[in-house]
Order: sequence, then C-alpha cells, then structure tokens
Amino acid sequence: MKLFQAPKETLGDLDAEAAATVIATAADVALVLNAQGIIQDLAFPRAELASEFAEAAGWIGRAWADMLIEESRPKVRALLDEATGTTTSRWRQLNHRSSSGAEFPILYSLVKIGTSDRFVAVGRDLRTLATLQQRLVEAQMSMERDYSRLRHVETRYRILFQTSAEPVLVVDAMTDRVVEANPAATRVFGDSVGRVVGSAFPLNLSAESMQALRALSTSVRAGLGVEELRVRLTDTNQEFVVSTSLFRQAASAFYLVRFTPAHIQSVMPQPSAGTARLFKFARNAPDGFVVTDVDGRVLTVNTAFLQMAQLVTEDQPRGEELDRWLGRSDVDMRVVIANLRQHGSVHLFSTVLRGELGAMIDVEVSGISQLDGNETSFGFAIRNVGRRLVSTTSGDQRMLGRSPEHLKDLIGRVPLKDIVRDTTDVIERLSIEAALELTGDNRAAAAEMLGLSRQSLYVKLRRFGLADAISESDDEH
Repeated sequence: MKLFQAPKETLGDLDAEAAATVIATAADVALVLNAQGIIQDLAFPRAELASEFAEAAGWIGRAWADMLIEESRPKVRALLDEATGTTTSRWRQLNHRSSSGAEFPILYSLVKIGTSDRFVAVGRDLRTLATLQQRLVEAQMSMERDYSRLRHVETRYRILFQTSAEPVLVVDAMTDRVVEANPAATRVFGDSVGRVVGSAFPLNLSAESMQALRALSTSVRAGLGVEELRVRLTDTNQEFVVSTSLFRQAASAFYLVRFTPAHIQSVMPQPSAGTARLFKFARNAPDGFVVTDVDGRVLTVNTAFLQMAQLVTEDQPRGEELDRWLGRSDVDMRVVIANLRQHGSVHLFSTVLRGELGAMIDVEVSGISQLDGNETSFGFAIRNVGRRLVSTTSGDQRMLGRSPEHLKDLIGRVPLKDIVRDTTDVIERLSIEAALELTGDNRAAAAEMLGLSRQSLYVKLRRFGLADAISESDDEH
C-alpha cells in the first residue's frame, strides 16, 4: 500500500469534520465501529444507495454482522482482527440484504482510528460490477449452448458424411483442390485419405469427363442452371452420375460433389421426356418461377427470378423467406399464402419485387399449392408488368370504378388507396361532364351548380383533359 509521505505537512491539522467529509466522499458506504463490531455512526453519500437501506437509521447501536447475510457474517470478525493488528485490513466482499429482500455486494476495508478502539469501514458498491459479471456468465453460457449445438450438428454431419455409400468430395471453388473426402471417395479415387485430400480436382477421370466436369463447376459457380453429368473413371471404366452444389463458409466458396454409381441412378425413377422438357422450360422461362415450402421459404428458383431479384446464384435465395424480395410489405405474402392454403391457387396478384441492389419493379404473381407425398409446396409464377402498367396507366385510370364488378376484379391487384383515388377521379369527371351538359357548357353556371369556384373548375377541366374539348366546342359556337 502506498501512503502519503508527509501527511502532517501536506494535510495540516485535519479536524474530525473534515475527515468525516473526506471519508463520506470517498466511500459509497462508511461505518464507524467499535472493537466489538457495533455500529457507532454511518454515512450514505449516495441517495440511491441509502434508499436500498430503508432501516439504515436503526443501524446505530446494532452489530454490523446483523446487517449482513449469513454467509458474510464470519468475515466481520476477520476484518476487525486484521485492522487491529495492522491498522488497515484487506478488502473483502460482504453481502447486504436490501429492504426489498434482494442481495447486493459491498467491498469493505477497515481502518483503525489512531490508538482508539474504533474503526472506520469504507465500502464500495459492487452492484454494477456484479451485474456485468452476471451478464458475462450469461453470455458464456449462451456461447456454450451455441457451441454445443454446433458440435452436435457437426457430429451428425460427420456421421452422415463418413457413412455415406456414395463418394462425396468437398472442393475449394477457388483452387479446385479437394479439402475433404469421405471413405467411399477414398476407395474410389485413392487408397488413402491423404492421397485424395489436397489433390487437384477432378480425380482419375477420363479426359472427356474431366473437361465436362470443369465446365459443370464453372456453370455452378456462375449460378447457371445445370443438370447432372455422367463421368467415367480411367482405370476401371466405372461410370458415375455427378451432382454439384455450391456453398459458402465465411469468405470462401466450396463445391459439394456427389458421385452416384450409374447403375444405381438408372434404377431410380426418372422423369418422363415431357416432364423433363417442362422442367427445362420452367428453368429458362422469361417469367420468374419460385418454389417454396408452406412457410414461404425458397426451395428453388429459375434464372429469370435471379435476374429480377438481382441475385447471382441459386444458393443465395435458398432457405430465405420469399417476402424478402416479393411484396410492398410482408402483408402481401401473408395474403398470398393464406389464399393458397385456403383455395389452392392465386391468380394475377399485383405487387412489387424488390431487388438486392434496390431496384423495384411491378409484378403480377400467380401461385398454386401442390401436394407431393406428405409435403405441400407452393409454386409462384412472377411476371414483370412494369412496362405494361406504364403504357396503360392513363387509360386504366379513366376506366377505374365504372362498375362494382370491375372494382371486385381490382381487389388484390391494385392497392386500396389507388382504387379510392382513381374512383374519386371518375366520379369528379362524370359530375363535371353532367354539369356542363345541363348548363349548355356554361362554365360559370356549372361551377355554381357543383359548388366550385370558376378557377377550381378550370383546374379540374385541365386535369381531366376536358378544357381542350370544351374550347373546341366554344369555337364552333
């Protein structure tokens, strides 16, 4: 402990009042005790802390240990003994119980007052530190739970990876080097894991197969739709059907390459030629096409949707909710999905599609619900109607609200505020035309009949394109 070198010269004759002020200012809690630990006086400089001890006024004359919880009471005697022998004790944490029943820690040190048998207990409030420690413990426990969950996931992945009967490779997309291989791949491509891992990909394939597989990898990296590829080993002439998926881990990209023996692939149910052709058309269609699960999470998309949503690869939207891109708000997708669940289909629902880079286009969405085994999925056809809406806006606005049947057709395709605004425009136009007809095109009389000023009527005539027509009729008269 570092003490003042010349306290008498620097502090002068420090009286009791000044000493009490210094102690109270330096401490959060200050207690004056006798040799038996009985409280003679106390100070709570902070009103916040004093409020925690509603009965602090009754502490004087009572044993300090009685103010503490059971576990902290033995420390009082230890503090008194240390201060008696060495003038100043070590810092010890003692826990009080507040008026609300909660426990909170105070860090105390005892200082003996001169040659008397009295002591000053200087206390520092540790509640802020205790709160931070509790948060740290909770964060550590949360991290442990996350690590445990990740370890379980990794264990399941390892078991699946190691026990798979099909050769599976994990390939670095930047270097085309094998970074992982399961035992089945080791048996096919090499006699040990060490020989396979780190090798250049493709492995042990015919020249034609290697070239085709490199082209497949390039197409997958570019986000293009690709089909499965048949390859052949050079030494055994064994044939495999290869499927490749791209995934990202931190800042790196990897291929997951699965080799299915051709004889197993041949006995698996294959889509008919017509169905395969339909799949190709859907994948390459100019309109966006998306398949989701019943919760609206994307399962697969076609190339047109990637372009509309400003995405690069099919893996980017996979697993994400479709309303991340589709809809003015998440309400739109909730409405669409609710209709699909209830009616099984949605036809020409008007909304917008938001691109990853901020672009927004008007689209029409048609959807259908499909049951595949025990699982239901939704298919969405998304058409860009931005150009069509721009070219037909003026004509459509004039026709809005012509009949209740037409209004009914607009629900779900046009926002309600647009329907109300445009219907109001139609009513205003019809009212002005009727007033002009009744007054023989007398604008002053028509304005009076409609309860408008002549200036307001002229503004509305120009707005609805009637001013030119009426001027021409005035010229004819």
